[in-house]
Amino acid sequence: MRAIYLLLAAFVTVASALTYRAADISSLIVVEDSGVQYSQNGVGMPFEDILVANGMTAARVRIWTAGQYNLTYGLAVGKRIKDAGLTLHVDLHFSDTWADPGHQAIPSGWPTDLSGLNTQIYEQSVVQAFADQETPIDILQVGNEINNGLLWPVGEISVNGFDGLSQLLNSAAHGGLSAGTPKILIHLANGWDWSDLQYFWEGVFGIQGALTPSEVDIMGVSFYPFYGTNATLANLSSSLTNLVNEFGKPVVVAETNWPASCSGVTLSEPEIPVSVQGQEEWTGDIKSVLTSLPNGLGQGIYYWEPGWIGNAALGSSCSDNLLVDSSGAVRQSIDIFGDDM
Repeated sequence: MRAIYLLLAAFVTVASALTYRAADISSLIVVEDSGVQYSQNGVGMPFEDILVANGMTAARVRIWTAGQYNLTYGLAVGKRIKDAGLTLHVDLHFSDTWADPGHQAIPSGWPTDLSGLNTQIYEQSVVQAFADQETPIDILQVGNEINNGLLWPVGEISVNGFDGLSQLLNSAAHGGLSAGTPKILIHLANGWDWSDLQYFWEGVFGIQGALTPSEVDIMGVSFYPFYGTNATLANLSSSLTNLVNEFGKPVVVAETNWPASCSGVTLSEPEIPVSVQGQEEWTGDIKSVLTSLPNGLGQGIYYWEPGWIGNAALGSSCSDNLLVDSSGAVRQSIDIFGDDM
């Protein structure tokens, strides 16, 4: 399957580089506080500076409404991202903890009805807080992997349909824009699954008086090799081609990674080696998918948490998906952020 895809891709004229050569580096301060110092060629330096030196152009930080990754923490990471000259992408989980396809809990202390949540999500002060510290948000992500909605059960598609979700996303987008001018990004899991993407986007745009296509600047997807053998490059290419043809929006792969070490896991592209070289191949192949999309609308790749020492599995069943070793020294695969991405 991969060989057929690469053969077809060879006949497509592609752009030389992606706009967003990026990573989520939310755990940056957590790792540093554990005593780790990142380094390249034996020289220690802040991880964001290493990434910039290797071609990274943007970085993402998650914000929870409580816990480790709260607003105060996010502001500190965001300042370092902006000070490094990077595009700042803030990922609002709208939860006290992790939000993903299986978890979208309403934050403690928030209303539990649609009207109250519309007001709450509009009046959040996150964008204003970043502006006040002179680190304005460039990309505002409203929700994290929200295939079945957010703020469950009020905004849960399988429970209440699309009406509540579309209203909440409209309120979140307008609330963010009331305090700044970020690009609005909405992020779904399983970017290889066109039927799921189509169901979501046609549904969320089909509610009168709620979210409209004009309010979404970037469509983001996750694409991981660990969670099912259907997550192939060929399926990603087909899905994202359909996505841009139907909606005409810029697209980014907002989360991905590949194992440097793994056993006992069936990966979706078994021809790619489990190794540092494999990390380069996987991300290079995703770039080929993105740059082959119509009208130059494939615009970025985000490697998810490349430096999270202490959590090298990164939520997968593989033991190590990092771009650094356990000492903080970068691996050769740090070059995935170069100009040829």
